[in-house]
Amino acid sequence: MRSPSSKAALLAGLSLLALTGAARAEDSKDAPTESVVIVRAHRLDAARAAIQPDIGASSVSLPKELIASLPGGDNVGLNQVILQAPGVTQDSYGQLHIRGDHNGVQYRLNGVILPEGLSNFGQVLSPRFASNVQMITGALPAQYGLRTAAVINMSTLSGAKPGGEVSVYGGSHGQYQTGVTYGGTSGSNTAFGSLSYQQSQLGIESPYNTDTPPHDRTAQLIGFGYFDHIIDDTSRVSLIAGVSDQSFQLPNTPGLNSVDDGAGYRVNGVDRVFSENLNSRQKETTDYAIVSYLKTSDHATGQISLFARQSQLTYTPDWDGELAFNGIAQGADKQDAAAGIQAEGSWSITPSHTLRGGVIVSIDRSTSKTVSHVFDLDMNGDQTSDVPVVINDSGRQNSTTLSAYVQDEWAILPEFTLNYGLRYDKLKSYRTEDQWSPRINFVWTPLKGTTVHGGYARYFTPPPYELIASQTQSLFAGTSFDISGTNDLPYAQRDNYYDLGLEQVVTPNLTLGVDAYHRVARYLLDEGQFGAPIILTPFNYKYGRNSGVEFTANYQNGPFTAYANLAFSRAQGRDIVSSQFNFDPADQAYVVNHFIFVDHDQRTSASTGMTWRIGKTRLSMDAIYGSGLRTDGAVPNGGRLPAYVQVNAGVSHEFAHGIEARLDIVNLFDRAYEIRDGGGIGVGAPQWGPRRGVFVGLSKDF
Repeated sequence: MRSPSSKAALLAGLSLLALTGAARAEDSKDAPTESVVIVRAHRLDAARAAIQPDIGASSVSLPKELIASLPGGDNVGLNQVILQAPGVTQDSYGQLHIRGDHNGVQYRLNGVILPEGLSNFGQVLSPRFASNVQMITGALPAQYGLRTAAVINMSTLSGAKPGGEVSVYGGSHGQYQTGVTYGGTSGSNTAFGSLSYQQSQLGIESPYNTDTPPHDRTAQLIGFGYFDHIIDDTSRVSLIAGVSDQSFQLPNTPGLNSVDDGAGYRVNGVDRVFSENLNSRQKETTDYAIVSYLKTSDHATGQISLFARQSQLTYTPDWDGELAFNGIAQGADKQDAAAGIQAEGSWSITPSHTLRGGVIVSIDRSTSKTVSHVFDLDMNGDQTSDVPVVINDSGRQNSTTLSAYVQDEWAILPEFTLNYGLRYDKLKSYRTEDQWSPRINFVWTPLKGTTVHGGYARYFTPPPYELIASQTQSLFAGTSFDISGTNDLPYAQRDNYYDLGLEQVVTPNLTLGVDAYHRVARYLLDEGQFGAPIILTPFNYKYGRNSGVEFTANYQNGPFTAYANLAFSRAQGRDIVSSQFNFDPADQAYVVNHFIFVDHDQRTSASTGMTWRIGKTRLSMDAIYGSGLRTDGAVPNGGRLPAYVQVNAGVSHEFAHGIEARLDIVNLFDRAYEIRDGGGIGVGAPQWGPRRGVFVGLSKDF
């Protein structure tokens, strides 16, 4: 793998090369004017968006202006932005659960799928280079599949608006962040580049209630580049490239020792190891690229895209310390590379019928290497020596997915539109599975300002292939990490999904909405942390069900903008039928005949925010509420953690010459709350939300 500095140089060079000659273009008599280029770009953007409508689905847009106005602005992670949308629940390690699903999120850049990678702690994408972040949920039209809890489509900045910004930001928890963006046009070419670097002493949520835990440093580099060439008024070719290089320490809980609080193994002559001395680390890197060609006419539009992604996750344990506490220390090196093609198009057959279709093919190759230190045990379960045994294990696997769909948008009446279609997905991986999936959606506007939408979707969701455990169980028999037991490979999840929603414009300033959904699942997918490395592993409940209702409100009156979301959800599963060896036999026996709440079930979630501009000063606030994730109680996952509220506030002021200063306070009231307590099926260590943090920033446009 290339070093962070070389990756940054490569990306910066790509963007700067695309921008070379912008100044000379002004003197070229044959070069299109900047305004002509922008008009062409907007027309082609609209044509691209028309290929993938969200008819009948639930859609929320978070434009750049809204992101910039909230506390932290685009200095926060993308997950913190999405957390402001309805029905989104936060979890440890930066995970999000949308409508009671575990992950299940598909990310797209300008409508093109970005394949999943090996990332657990880090954020591959940044709001810094987003012009709009759209979240689509509900009964999705046929063009969306494989990951169906939500589609996050990020429309990226393109450089059509020339100029850039340099910024610095930092404060509590040793956080320091710097970033630069720049874009511009040259003739028929447009380019944009973004590069940011962040370091902090709070890289992962603290495992106990503290402001800044020991051994929790992180360094994160994110780069992005966009280039497009407008061939003529009807066609364009574009390139997207990005890098992410991030390293994390795993935070320690001081005051514990391996004898009183762990497995208590003797390691290389040492009887007791103290937790504050542990030194475990994880590194995550991702590179991706997308090349697209778009062609449009008065009645038809098509786009073909080639995409590729490579990621690597490396876990380096504290060898002796983890052995003493857990009976295993395991170093892991996982790599995954994916490439594919996405070809889609739309055709306006008649004024009332628009036909759309597409084919998506993706090929994935994953390799896994682990080095494990364990102890041999005798018949009584006692270690035979304090010198560990080294076990090497490696594996590789290929995976192929094929998806095809066709659908018709039928404007039956001016106020009623029906969108119906059929999708086919086939997976060839650890298992070979396929499914035909009908979809039907409608949008009805019976009155001015009233919009009703709804639909039904059949879903096919493969398990995250790159996360499936590939360890050879027999290698660990008779050791301190004996993982013998049933280990059926995960299945693809199959859903029947129903959604119905209403949006009402009450006044020109106020819009209210309500949306209800119900899902019945077979082989419900979930994920848990099993084993030593902090890598999630998928498993299935044979039966699953979840339902919920969401309420939204949006208000805007001149310089004042506010929103509020409230969601109720219930998610349950029964009978664990894959990766069974990871679970306690008593829990498995209970779950066979009883529906239990999944560990990420949160009955009530809410978010709210407001922005008020007074001249060149902007005041902002946002907040999240959660009724608490699950933990063990009288039955597995039968308990619930306490409810919490986190309020963030910010103020910014624009000075002359494009200078802006901002002050942000995270967790304004310093409310300590626990996201996880380490209890529950598939749950690892405890995590706490951030304590109060004060941050300042300065940016300059150029």
